Amino acid sequence: MPRQVEDIRIDDAPSLDVLVRRLDAAGGFSAKAVAEGVDVLTRMLRDPQMTLFLSFPADIVATGVRGVLATLVREGYVDAVVTTCGTLDHDLARSFRPYYHGAWNLDDADLHRRHLYRLGNLVIPESNYGAIIEEKMQRILAALWRRGVRSLTTRDLAWAIGEAIPKRTGTSSILRAAFDHRVPVFVPGITDGAVGSQLWLFWQDHKELGIDLLRDEQHLSDLVYEAKRSGAILLGGGISKHHTIWWNQFRDGLDAVLQITSAVEWDGSLSGARTREAISWGKVKPAARHTSVDGDVTVLFPLMVGAALERLRR
Repeated sequence: MPRQVEDIRIDDAPSLDVLVRRLDAAGGFSAKAVAEGVDVLTRMLRDPQMTLFLSFPADIVATGVRGVLATLVREGYVDAVVTTCGTLDHDLARSFRPYYHGAWNLDDADLHRRHLYRLGNLVIPESNYGAIIEEKMQRILAALWRRGVRSLTTRDLAWAIGEAIPKRTGTSSILRAAFDHRVPVFVPGITDGAVGSQLWLFWQDHKELGIDLLRDEQHLSDLVYEAKRSGAILLGGGISKHHTIWWNQFRDGLDAVLQITSAVEWDGSLSGARTREAISWGKVKPAARHTSVDGDVTVLFPLMVGAALERLRR
């Protein structure tokens, strides 16, 4: 007999985990996918022999989801982060300066005149982004240069930034947590952001400084080949997602995957491609536990992580 659809009860103020279990019983549309996603996520977080990759783009680091990402790193649930240069930008800037609530329909020409950036429905004062990143990055790079550093991987760079973020202001910092717990952060598109521009600017007077991306790839290769099992949390898509699944094809694919994306599948984009497509490329194993959840990461990921951690703590 097929399972019957059950109505969701919320009048007893259920916990996140109980609510997710009721979404599963409800059986409809994205609610079912969220429940399945929490099951996959819990299994990955619970498995001590699984090397777990966390990939995400930079935009969500400008939001409060940054705190959820930092928690997973700080509490030892993930073994590697793969992300974009903007993550370094926003994590560094927000460790010293605030970002603000805005709105989607603000007058962008007026914001430009007032030296305010709009990121979706957030507003960032120019001095809280570019200026603070330039100040901190030039100081960090100068210190590395004085110590004799002439070659950096993006993992080295991320840790150097994390070390420079004071613990008192970096309680929600992904990079501070990564430095403290030696979780590698890989940024394959390192020049595509403010931190990358600061590297270029420093290089104008320090031409011996190099960014060794191939050594990053070796570190990723070591993680993949040494993994007894590998899993991935894929938030959004782009280069972060692709770099994660690309390397895992060299061990015949991931053993478990959770993807959350708001992108559509029908335009052929990687961001919209569902996890089942990756099976054809050998990037996800045919027998892997995997699911794709349609929706906004800023809504779904905190809910799903909260529910998964409730289960683990029980």
